Amino acid sequence: MHGTMAYRPYGVGARDRGRTLFGQTMGLVAAVAAFFAAGAYAGRGLTHMVAFGAYIAAFVVLLIMRFAARRSAGASIVLLLAFGALIGAGSSPVLVFYAAADPRILWQAGGATALFIGAFGTMGYLTRRNLFWLARASFAALLALFVFGIVLIFVRIPHGSLIYAGLGLLVFAGITMVDFQRLRRSAGLNSAPLIAASIFLDILNVFFFFLRIFTSER
Repeated sequence: MHGTMAYRPYGVGARDRGRTLFGQTMGLVAAVAAFFAAGAYAGRGLTHMVAFGAYIAAFVVLLIMRFAARRSAGASIVLLLAFGALIGAGSSPVLVFYAAADPRILWQAGGATALFIGAFGTMGYLTRRNLFWLARASFAALLALFVFGIVLIFVRIPHGSLIYAGLGLLVFAGITMVDFQRLRRSAGLNSAPLIAASIFLDILNVFFFFLRIFTSER
């Protein structure tokens, strides 16, 4: 979802479009977060198997949304909100587990996530250097992190979960910067739903990494 974007003359019209796109995108991020919360609350009694099915369905909807965005902005927004609700339902067993163990962890992870996304998002949005190189490096690092996560399932590594979370935050620092630079450089307002989905996934992954870190501290 990350691609090369050439520099454009940044006149008044471009600034106005940029502000409009930023406002629309962040509004959609807030909306999908609300649907995520609603889905998580509605799915708090789901079994792990059903929740996993909802999780898979969420990413199927996300794939469909990538094609729908080219034809209908309205349809892509509806699919984005459905994605938020489904992934919320899929995440509900994990959230219920943490809430039962210590609700403070959720608030701490949420606060840390807000600071993290705010810091690296601002860096990505304001930087003038093309971050295409960072997008490629972050994607490769994400694949390596996925492999490391599989290894942790079968091999016991001291402080493995904490190491995994720390590496995950490092990877998503780069991905967050890239996504916010895309938000600044994108010219079409119809790109707002797809960028919003990317940013929301950044937020969600960072949140879960912080949950691991705060849990390991206890």
